[in-house]
Amino acid sequence: MLEFENVSKSFWTGTQRKVILDDASFTVNRGMNLGILAKNGTGKTTVINMMAGLEKPDEGRIHRNCSVSFPLGFMGGLDTKQSGTENVRYIASLYSLSPDEVEAFCRWLCDIGEYFDLPLGTYSQGMRSRLSLSLMLAMNFDLYLIDEGMPSTTDVGFNRRAGGVMRERFETSTLVIVSHQVDILSKFCNVAAVMLDGKLFFFDTLEEAKELYDYSD
Repeated sequence: MLEFENVSKSFWTGTQRKVILDDASFTVNRGMNLGILAKNGTGKTTVINMMAGLEKPDEGRIHRNCSVSFPLGFMGGLDTKQSGTENVRYIASLYSLSPDEVEAFCRWLCDIGEYFDLPLGTYSQGMRSRLSLSLMLAMNFDLYLIDEGMPSTTDVGFNRRAGGVMRERFETSTLVIVSHQVDILSKFCNVAAVMLDGKLFFFDTLEEAKELYDYSD
């Protein structure tokens, strides 16, 4: 479904080379809700971005035999000068979806009233999180990518609506969450891995992965 074949990625920090992945090979199969535990600063976002095709590996290949979502929280394709309406209709057209249907879904799920027709630059962080999650859930992807977990809001109605849609989507799709928090992964994932020193170590249970993760402190 999604395969990393001998993938390496690193960055020059100015004083040393930071290795994100070193000759990593693994496959995310259909129905495999994968949780990756990784410390802050180890390159979690880089790995998610490579899965989405937003960043390229230095070496190796990434095979995507499925539709892959943009990472939850990624706002790179949205224009802060344009309204929520204009943004979601534009993104819908990029994915060859009905702009009317995507707009209607996002309006319903976001429930931010007149702000939906105002520029994104006027949104609070919470409103942007709502829009990002709504836009991702408006599309039926085979594989959903989440960096650091779901956005939290204080709006009970939104949380209930979003939670219901997520449960429906994740029953028929595959999920990858990269986080440094074990609790987030325990809610959604049935397979776990630990990202450590440029390698991914896979485990059958989150408890086993947590043992290595805690030991690496």
